[in-house]
Amino acid sequence: MAMTLRLTEEQERALALLAEAEGVSKQEAVARAITEAAARRVRDDRVRALSREGRARYAALLDRLAQ
Repeated sequence: MAMTLRLTEEQERALALLAEAEGVSKQEAVARAITEAAARRVRDDRVRALSREGRARYAALLDRLAQ
């Protein structure tokens, strides 16, 4: 799918540096960045959910330990 990406000059420079550091094209660097950001978000959301579940499940124990 074709897409136009509008970047500021600063973002363009950052993208160029990222692409060069990874040894890929700017288009590939953008695609990787999107994929990595999405994966981080999913992991972060899952960790938060597991944390909530754990706090709810062990609330009584955590309260006793805090005393």
